[in-house]
Amino acid sequence: MEVDDPREYDRKIVSFQDLGRFKLTERKYNDDSLNIYTARLNDLREDTLRRAKLKWINHSHVEISRLTLESPGQSYILVGVLYKDQRLKSSLLRDLSKELQLEPQPSTNYASVNDKLFLEDETLRVRLVGNHLNIQEVVTGLVCAVLGHELDNGTFWVEDWCFPGYNPNPSSTSSSLVEDGKILLVSGLDLVNNTDELSLDLFSEWITGMAGYANAQKEEAGIARIIIAGNTIRSSAKIYSHKGYHEIKSHDQLRIKEDIIAMHKLDTFLSNILHCCCVVLMPGEFDPTCNYSMPQQPFHPCTLQKSARCNIYTYRFKSMHGATNPWVANIGGRIVAGSCGGPIIDVMKIAGLSQLSSLEWLERTLIWRHYAPTGPDTLPLYPFFKNDPFVMNEWPDIYFAGNMDEYDTKLVTADEGHVVRLICIPKFSETKIAVLVNLQDLTTQPISFGNGLI
Repeated sequence: MEVDDPREYDRKIVSFQDLGRFKLTERKYNDDSLNIYTARLNDLREDTLRRAKLKWINHSHVEISRLTLESPGQSYILVGVLYKDQRLKSSLLRDLSKELQLEPQPSTNYASVNDKLFLEDETLRVRLVGNHLNIQEVVTGLVCAVLGHELDNGTFWVEDWCFPGYNPNPSSTSSSLVEDGKILLVSGLDLVNNTDELSLDLFSEWITGMAGYANAQKEEAGIARIIIAGNTIRSSAKIYSHKGYHEIKSHDQLRIKEDIIAMHKLDTFLSNILHCCCVVLMPGEFDPTCNYSMPQQPFHPCTLQKSARCNIYTYRFKSMHGATNPWVANIGGRIVAGSCGGPIIDVMKIAGLSQLSSLEWLERTLIWRHYAPTGPDTLPLYPFFKNDPFVMNEWPDIYFAGNMDEYDTKLVTADEGHVVRLICIPKFSETKIAVLVNLQDLTTQPISFGNGLI
């Protein structure tokens, strides 16, 4: 009979640095010196042109022009920001015209076969046409270079197009400098609506080493940090276009009460884990934070009092770390970046007729070099005026999106040989799955806390 090994295992500790890309130090709304699309174009114009020249090296004779139309028939390259004209896109005037509807309005996609595509810069907008265009696989806000010529009717016939592509100066991550450890990714706990207490208790016992045999506990001790990627309190919200005053007030009071109960539940859940493992807590689209627009700022410490009190320092690192959404950090020598999934979900609404999966859209945002490409058109963004912090300046090693319908992952290799692990984290409230990532070799493993086994 095999006897279980009673040895104790120390929790793995790795270096941690929040790069602070999306932390708002001050908030201003009265500066209109430069809009975010112009800033985005300025940040990505040179890299887009560099990529275009490499792609169209056989067209070295083609001139590069600003958005000023030349003589028809002459081929040249234009660089600008894409704008997708969609009649189904939400409109304030259209919403007001439907204000007497009493039923909840479901979220729908905005794509149709009648969508039109334009390219614009600081001075001009031109409509793009041509057989090489797949309008359903692009969204508003992308910096793009197009090769083609002007037609007699003033439109621009596209022969080919390209995007900024992978970061030309990736962060140098030597495998010898990467520390030995693992991170655990989980999202969509949805404590308001998730009535399955067993899976959450099992998750807590597993991560604290209270469940499993010695071999399993040894593996669990290798988890250096847990990342909770958004929608922890709730994962959806019913929106009504019109209600009476008393009905609205009653609904809001019920929602606040549910949020308070869920916050107490989260506080207890975290306080049990923080004694033995570091946690990164990101807000989600439907979580009660101080701002709805991205980048969402961290949960206020006053809302998690137990967790704040047991927030001990271990080897100079706080066991509890409130993060923004999206978020970029260096963990154990790896650049880890991601969001609660809102940008990917919004992209899929814009391109609803496309058959691409959420993982493929996540990869597209790497090629587009932007964490939230549809903002501020359909995704609410804080009004940045002088720069666009959502442009990818660093090259992540691990890039994730939370609150996806299912678990999915793949390795992507850039032109320079840099490898990126893409991960779609499924909603825990529906799938009971968390994702374990090895920092050294970037391998992943789904961990199920439900009835089924992976």
